Amino acid sequence: MSGSSEERVGYITRVQSFSACHRLHSVHLSDEENKRVYGKCDNPNGHGHNYKVEVTVRGKIDRLTGMVMNLTDLKRCIEDVIMTPLDHKNLDQDVPYFSNVVSTTENLCVYIWDHMVTVLPPNLLHEIKIHETDKNIVVYRGE
Repeated sequence: MSGSSEERVGYITRVQSFSACHRLHSVHLSDEENKRVYGKCDNPNGHGHNYKVEVTVRGKIDRLTGMVMNLTDLKRCIEDVIMTPLDHKNLDQDVPYFSNVVSTTENLCVYIWDHMVTVLPPNLLHEIKIHETDKNIVVYRGE
């Protein structure tokens, strides 16, 4: 089977951690509604997380290189899209996208996806998974 002409598909996941703070608060809701919906996460002073992000790419395993993607390139993309704009930042104040989008982990996944697809080769990004806490994990696949 090692000499098979069959094309193989592989998945690569790179894990990266970053720290950021935010406040869950919607300008479309009253203060009372924000308190009811977001509870303690609507604290006017915000709160922080040590996020763990998993970026998964999917593609054909290249016959010459044996890789779906060079991990050095994936690491650079993650640095540009996640670490530089998000690490040790206040998401609501330092990231323009969140000036009018509630900085939930779901929306953070969408933000990362939308930026990763612009720096990765076409059709390679498979999944963004963010561990907000040990118990809260959000997955987004561009749908």
